[in-house]
Amino acid sequence: MSLNTNKNLKLYYSIKEVAAQFGINESTLRFWEGEFPQLRPKTQNSTKIRQYTDKDIEQIKVIYNLVKVRGFKIAAARKVLNANREGVDKTADVMTTLTSVRDELKLLKKQLDGLV
Repeated sequence: MSLNTNKNLKLYYSIKEVAAQFGINESTLRFWEGEFPQLRPKTQNSTKIRQYTDKDIEQIKVIYNLVKVRGFKIAAARKVLNANREGVDKTADVMTTLTSVRDELKLLKKQLDGLV
């Protein structure tokens, strides 16, 4: 049996960690849980502490893309999610890729400007 050296292997994330990852308030996540039935993090009965999985974070990424990036109202985002879930997932993936490419290009430009 080999030792797993992957330090990013985490099963559950707190609401604070997830909110920080997306740059939104914890209250926004709680609100989205009430508005989007697809988003249901695990909670402990006695403490009511939310525990988000990677699947929950992927769902939040899609909702974030619709509401914050593309500017959909909550009702419209919910309707789009229900009508065309697969298309929305692909769009969110494309937006994530484009954002990372843009960031890399900005870094390259900054490095090139430093050479001149």
